[in-house]
Amino acid sequence: MKNVQVHRVGIIMNGVTGRMGTNQHLLRSIVPIMQAGGIKLSDAEVILPDPVLVGRNPAKLERLAKLSGIEKWTTDLDATLSDPAYGVYFDAQTTGRRPRAVQKAIAAGKHVYCEKPTALTSAEAYGLYCAARDAGVKHGVVQDKLWLPGFLKLKGLRDTGFFGRVLSVRGEFGYWVFDGRAAPTQRPSWNYRKEDGGGIILDMFAHWRYLLDNLFGPVRAVSCTGATLIHERLDENGAPYKCTADDAAYATFALDGDVLAQFNSSWAVRVRRDDLLTVHVDGTAGSAVAGLRKCFVQPAATTPLAVWNPDVDNPHDYRTDWLPAPDRGGYDNAFKAEWQLFLRHVVLDEPFPWDLREGAKGVQLAEMAMTSWKKRRWVDIPELPA
Repeated sequence: MKNVQVHRVGIIMNGVTGRMGTNQHLLRSIVPIMQAGGIKLSDAEVILPDPVLVGRNPAKLERLAKLSGIEKWTTDLDATLSDPAYGVYFDAQTTGRRPRAVQKAIAAGKHVYCEKPTALTSAEAYGLYCAARDAGVKHGVVQDKLWLPGFLKLKGLRDTGFFGRVLSVRGEFGYWVFDGRAAPTQRPSWNYRKEDGGGIILDMFAHWRYLLDNLFGPVRAVSCTGATLIHERLDENGAPYKCTADDAAYATFALDGDVLAQFNSSWAVRVRRDDLLTVHVDGTAGSAVAGLRKCFVQPAATTPLAVWNPDVDNPHDYRTDWLPAPDRGGYDNAFKAEWQLFLRHVVLDEPFPWDLREGAKGVQLAEMAMTSWKKRRWVDIPELPA
């Protein structure tokens, strides 16, 4: 780029042959940033990603390289970690493989950005944070739902005081994941094997932690019941296997300010709601329901008087009382938005609060939820020291 200062950031992208790594992180984030000429800081300065694809399967890597237009790929992680041309390590592997690779990257002096959950246990996840902190490298964790349009609108409502005093939060998440017989399954088989790091609590409670912490207040306690509803599925080769991990969870979270948040999470539920994830917030001054992209509101002044009469069909269509929240426009892919913030953090040292400690909080909540399920009681969430 002529007369433009280019901050070239070498990124080791490990595990991007998987579904999330390929679609969200590579094809919808890094590749578009590169195609746009980088992250423009000014007319004379840009940040330009320079990725190398890393994985264990050469054939998959070669196909992905052709698909993405990124020529550099390798199966030798150690050699790439020793290359000074790459200052950032990104990990989208399965959870069980992540901690060891992240530790190696930190030891090699790389800045670290990774998917969540960051580990299988909170002790291991917090250990990654401590290692990165002590090594003085920059570090971040993917917390993508914070940049989805629906939740950005929800945050805007909160920031302007729309809700008044928040009374309660209710989340509904899930969809029917086919077992591989009637239709192809939409999720990998390891998700349903506890021994391979699977389970909806470990997977999804990391999301609920950062959503609740950032939108409504810190989570202080949890009461949870999990279940394995589908007992057998077919794997990627069509062979039956026993499901050993939880595929549904029903939890109540106690937040600061005496707010209770209830979340139902299931991969064995058929959807009859506005979106695969909806969050309903009730407050003294108004209510809102947000999905991934849309958000609807009902101020206190327009709340209808509900009359209970089970002897006749209800003549009132309650959905018509809700109005769409303002659409400010300019929403980018959520993963891409966070990638840009992290790269600015690496190059410009701009703040990036979504670090490995925040990632450890997500694993901690999942761990405490599983303890609650096992002991059939509320479990307090201790603070993780910074």
